[in-house]
Amino acid sequence: MQAATAACEAPEAHNLLRMRISAKVDYALRACTELAVAGDGPTKGDRIAAAQAIPIKFLENILSELRNAGIVATQRGVEGGYWLARPAEQITLAEVMRALEGPLANVRGHRPETLVYEGSAKALVELWIAVRASLRTVLETTTVADLASGELPPSVKALTADPAAWSSS
Repeated sequence: MQAATAACEAPEAHNLLRMRISAKVDYALRACTELAVAGDGPTKGDRIAAAQAIPIKFLENILSELRNAGIVATQRGVEGGYWLARPAEQITLAEVMRALEGPLANVRGHRPETLVYEGSAKALVELWIAVRASLRTVLETTTVADLASGELPPSVKALTADPAAWSSS
């Protein structure tokens, strides 16, 4: 168990609630969307890179990680390329993110349920678990097919209907 104090947690609290999506995850989701739209056959990496303005070497590394996770399949050679290993409807955004970066939410590299806080900060464990549950609600219900079609699930779409959701503060 990880012990912490309220004074030490203030910066982490701010950073977790200000979720940061890495370029790696952003590129991976865009690449998966391109593969979903491309269909069943192999798609060349340079075509994906050009379509989404992703540096090719970075994309190849990402696609390799997605292949290792069973999300993307590959074939070498002239007729080779990349394709989704399963139907896009079966690949959630949470799965893609976890394949590249591990758990959806952690605090200083620890899972929220393993943390122990003392005194006035005791409720932070529940807060971090609620934040993780909120992320799961969106990322485990949205698939690569949803992105490719441009139609997000109604529960996700409802969250964007609130004007406060568009505020950066």
